Amino acid sequence: MNQIIYLLRHGETVFNTQGRYQGELDSPLTTEGTEQVKNISKLLKVVINDPNEWEIISSPLGRAMKSTEIICETIGFDLNKVTTDARLREVSFGSWSGLTTKEIEESWPELIKNTDSNNWYFNSPNGENYDSVVERVSDWLESIKNKEKVIAVSHGLTGRVLRGVYNNLMKDQALKLDISQTTFFKLTNQNIERFCYEYDEF
Repeated sequence: MNQIIYLLRHGETVFNTQGRYQGELDSPLTTEGTEQVKNISKLLKVVINDPNEWEIISSPLGRAMKSTEIICETIGFDLNKVTTDARLREVSFGSWSGLTTKEIEESWPELIKNTDSNNWYFNSPNGENYDSVVERVSDWLESIKNKEKVIAVSHGLTGRVLRGVYNNLMKDQALKLDISQTTFFKLTNQNIERFCYEYDEF
């Protein structure tokens, strides 16, 4: 069986525009975020052919579910057939949830030292660590190994780790992967292909 997974991220949210780290908190999609999902969905519709041959699995968090709703409407998929899986949820930022980088630096300066823009959030008090995210996305990939065609709706950081696991990347490589909200990814045969509606015709 030649499995294909399309991995999508939710559209821009209010917290995204404020530079706040959402984690497992939630904030609504912006108008721009809604448009991003519509545009991604139009491109997705072109590449998947018949939507009824696919299974859609979404993170249960509100911003992912709202994005999934838009995707279903655009590609012609029955929203009632969508399943949710908590293993696709965003990384928990613990005490840092809802805060900006500046607020975090002011209150926890010692936890930011010797980190970089790609890995610092795993230092959050009572947040989720990298290995636990690797474990849950690996578990999810294993659980769908017998499904031929999957569309997954997840989040920026979780999507990075998931692609890193899929491609056997080291942590520092995985955490530098693209998390643009104008792109989605095709995972098949241990290869990852990037689709971006800003450059692709649809």
